[in-house]
Amino acid sequence: MPARSRLQRGALYAGGFLGPFGGGVVTSMLPELGDSLGVGTAEAAASLTAYLLPFAALMLVSGTYGARWGGLRTVRIAYGVYAAAATVSVLAPTFTVFQLGRVLQGCANAFTTPLLLAALAAVTPQARLGRALGLFGALQAAGQTSAPLVGGFAAEVNWRLAFVVIAVVALGLGAIGLPPSPGPARPGPPPRLRDALQPTVLRVGLVALLGWGALGGLSFLVAFRAEDALGLDPGSRGLLLTGFGLAGMIAARPVGSAIDRYGPRAAVVTGAVGGAALVAATGFLGTVGAVAVAWALAGVAGQFVLVGVNSAILSSEGANRGGAVSVVQALRFAGAALAPVALTPLYAASPTAAFVLPTAMLAVATPLLMPRPERHGT
Repeated sequence: MPARSRLQRGALYAGGFLGPFGGGVVTSMLPELGDSLGVGTAEAAASLTAYLLPFAALMLVSGTYGARWGGLRTVRIAYGVYAAAATVSVLAPTFTVFQLGRVLQGCANAFTTPLLLAALAAVTPQARLGRALGLFGALQAAGQTSAPLVGGFAAEVNWRLAFVVIAVVALGLGAIGLPPSPGPARPGPPPRLRDALQPTVLRVGLVALLGWGALGGLSFLVAFRAEDALGLDPGSRGLLLTGFGLAGMIAARPVGSAIDRYGPRAAVVTGAVGGAALVAATGFLGTVGAVAVAWALAGVAGQFVLVGVNSAILSSEGANRGGAVSVVQALRFAGAALAPVALTPLYAASPTAAFVLPTAMLAVATPLLMPRPERHGT
């Protein structure tokens, strides 16, 4: 493989890291951010929503329109907007201006993630697609896990430095671009959203919604229980929650290899059923060590679900794979957004039910929703 192509392929994975990193980098700097821009910590926390809400909303259509406009051109423009938005955050004199930068970052990230996944699928042989998507998932988990740590270190000097680094990296990735797809472009009409909104895609998307909502999206419930039942201080709670991302990061590539061998459906069902049991166990186990182990193993199960649903979509022969993976990812993040709204009141009424109900839904619904592989020939 030529050096240029290797660099471009590496940039695909680096882009997978940058999106979650940019979204979560503010998590540990909220007090410093608020003090600098004249708002309270609670108001500063809205900077997380300012990134994630437009990101999730635009993901529903970004893959389709990005493919229609051209993957390379769209990704380069999106990285340019991402860098400009980070620069707005660096220079922001007020919290309102900072929030504008965060909204633009989320919008730009919506136009990189699905196109990076589609480009990765285009340059990867089918037999190794699971491993490639596993590595991409590992980099996403690494970005999500490392963002609070790096943001915290930056805030000890000046929180704006974190956004300087983000802007520089985004410009570099935009300059590198995407690896060229093998073979000539397929003739036909431009990608349409209706090609992505197929029953099979929506079924996989519902699995992603349940999977992320009832696994990674339940970190707030684990934090609640760590305080209420285990008496952990904020630092200890943060360390416990980190285990989910770290275990997922380590396991993602082996998970991808298992998907290549056994298929996406087997992986997703295994991850959903096993993960549901593990997350439910965190609502019953009575020691910190046992809860930490169960939550970390749930991170591995989460990778089976997330890498599996991506593999199921990107290994299909649909007319709009970029749009399809975009729809699935939008539903995934919708699950994360809905979980706190739906389950926080339930936790107040019955902590046990708040853990059992969503995971039971995941374990029961996933085998029913997840499509079986098509059989070709007789």
